[in-house]
Amino acid sequence: MVAVRETQVYRKDAEKLSTQEREKLLKPYLPAKSYKIAKRSKSQPIRMFIKTQLHILVFTAMHLLFSVYIHLRQTFHIVLDRIFAVLYYHHRAPEFIKQDVRSLDRLPQHLSVILELKEEEQGFAGLERLLDELSEISAWTAGAGIPRLSVYERTGILKDHIQRTHRMVASKLHAYFGSQVPSLQIQAPHIPSFSNDVTEPNRSSSGDLSILLLSESDGRTTLVDLTKTLAEMSQRNKISADDISMDLIDAEISEVMTEPDLLILFDPYVKLQGYPPWQIRLTEIYHSQDNSGVGYQVFLRALYNFANAQMKFGR
Repeated sequence: MVAVRETQVYRKDAEKLSTQEREKLLKPYLPAKSYKIAKRSKSQPIRMFIKTQLHILVFTAMHLLFSVYIHLRQTFHIVLDRIFAVLYYHHRAPEFIKQDVRSLDRLPQHLSVILELKEEEQGFAGLERLLDELSEISAWTAGAGIPRLSVYERTGILKDHIQRTHRMVASKLHAYFGSQVPSLQIQAPHIPSFSNDVTEPNRSSSGDLSILLLSESDGRTTLVDLTKTLAEMSQRNKISADDISMDLIDAEISEVMTEPDLLILFDPYVKLQGYPPWQIRLTEIYHSQDNSGVGYQVFLRALYNFANAQMKFGR
C-alpha cells in the first residue's frame, strides 16, 4: 500500500511532476508484466469472411446430403410399392385377397383406419373421395376375413351421411363379391345403425362386416362427458368414489367402440388427428413413409407387419 507521506507529497506536488516522474513514482506498484489491449488486426475482416463462407459451405453440404437421402428413400418406397403392386393385387376379387393373407399366422379381428378430409376438398368432391376410399377399404377388409372395421374421420362428414355411406359400401361389396356379397352393418355412436338397407334401432354386430364411423367428438369429448357424469353421480350419492375403477371406465367407453387390434395410417407420418385415445392403448399402429394416399399395398403391408409384431404386455 502507498505510504501516507508519499501520498501527501504526490497530491501536493502533482502539478509540478512531469510525466516521466509520475510513471517512475507509480512503477514499483504496477504488476510485473503490463498487459496491453490488443489492437484490432487488419486481417480480422478476412478471417470473418472465410469463417462465414465455411459455415455456408457446411450448411449447404448438409442440406445436399439430406436431400439426396430423402430422394433415395422416396425412390426406394416407390419401387417397393411397384413391386407389391405387381406381386400382390386384388383385381377386385376376394379370392386374390384371401390368397395374399393366407400365409399370415394371425389377422386383426378389429381393424381401424384414419381418413382425412383435405381442406381444399371441402364439399361434394371431398365427400366422394372419402366414400370411395372407405368403400375400397371395406372390400379389402371383408376379403381378408376381418369382421370389424372402424373408420375415423375428424370432421364427422361420414357420420352425417351414414345412409349414403351404406349405399356406397354395399355397391362396392357387390362389385367385389357378386352374388355372394357379405352382410353389412354400418353404425356410429348415438346414431341408429344401417344393415341390409334397413334401419335398426340396436347397434349389435350381427353381419359379416361391421363398420363403425367415428369422429373427433367421440374421442376426448367422450372422456370429458364421462368424467362429468361420474362426478355428478358421486355428488348425488348415486355412486361412491370407491366404485369408480378402471373396469367401470373401460365398460362405459367400450360402449362407444372396442379397442382395435391394428390402426392403419395412410399418411407418411403418425398423425392421429384427435383419435379416441383410450381405445388405442395396446393397438398396433402402422404408417408408411412417403405414402400419400389409400392403397392396397399399404393395407397389405400393415397386415404383414401386424402378423410379425411381438405383443409384449406389461404387468
